Amino acid sequence: MPTILSRAAAAAALAVTALGAFAYAPDKPRAELEAAYPGQYRSVDGVRLRLRDTGPRDGEAVILLHGFCASLDTWEPWARALSARYRVIRFDLPGFGLTGPDPSGDYTDARQVKILADLMDGLGVARATLIGNSMGGRIVWTFAALHPDRVTRMVLVSPDGFASPGFAYDRAPETPLLMRALPWVAPAGLLKAGLAAAYGRPETLSDATLARYRDLLMAPGVRQAIVDRMSQAILHDPAPTLARIEVPTLLLWGEKDGVIPIANAAAFQRALPHATLVRLPSLGHVPFEEDPVASFDPLRRFLSGDPPAGTRTASARLPGAVRATTRTP
Repeated sequence: MPTILSRAAAAAALAVTALGAFAYAPDKPRAELEAAYPGQYRSVDGVRLRLRDTGPRDGEAVILLHGFCASLDTWEPWARALSARYRVIRFDLPGFGLTGPDPSGDYTDARQVKILADLMDGLGVARATLIGNSMGGRIVWTFAALHPDRVTRMVLVSPDGFASPGFAYDRAPETPLLMRALPWVAPAGLLKAGLAAAYGRPETLSDATLARYRDLLMAPGVRQAIVDRMSQAILHDPAPTLARIEVPTLLLWGEKDGVIPIANAAAFQRALPHATLVRLPSLGHVPFEEDPVASFDPLRRFLSGDPPAGTRTASARLPGAVRATTRTP
């Protein structure tokens, strides 16, 4: 499974070691973090989820699932914009943010799908548009295949699923040595290098964004949960599962994605019968953070049933995909 931290580990190892970044660092106090990063809390299948539920309660539901090492906060600009019209639900997936570790120790996709279904039940949401980034995208399309009656449409932002170079199907990836040390250290240099790799324009990565990722990485139990999750990240060929999905699908992909390359989009287009791809020039793996305005426009059009002019569907494959326009810094 491609991840922000594991892809940066080799490149950053010497630098962070030289800087003494691997000194022991304890977890940050939960009370301090909850004050800095507010949210609502709800128990779902034994897990205390941090969530935010905004927008009109009678509006169409939109649920956002973040990627590896992220949190619900990653969606803030999009969530604010969507909340004017939609009921917007986002939460820290188990093992991340202020949800923290799953007491069951189970971080498989099957467990994530069950938690999402149970959360929807608890919130009275029968159907929703699902939006997922990276690992969250993989959970979204897995859920859509298993619960087609509960998904109105889906948006996959640089989704995980197809094995990239260095990863194989049907077996857990080897956890890098640096990652196994994560529960005891505060790898600021490694985290910064990893996040920079997720941006098409690393110079736009703000100190505030970096601080948020680091703070929530230091939440109680999160670092160990990340290591546990990596050992359970067994990918299977997603094509047969994706082929079962019939809901309208938007694929959003940054052309400079350094975590999951845009070349993977072609495989998703071949497998998804109702997919539309929008390429985002100059943006990376988390376009909703890097340029929330430019990346939001194709989403807005898709949700309103008005796709960007010239957009091609899956039959056109990657070369015919529409290119969104991004702002210069």
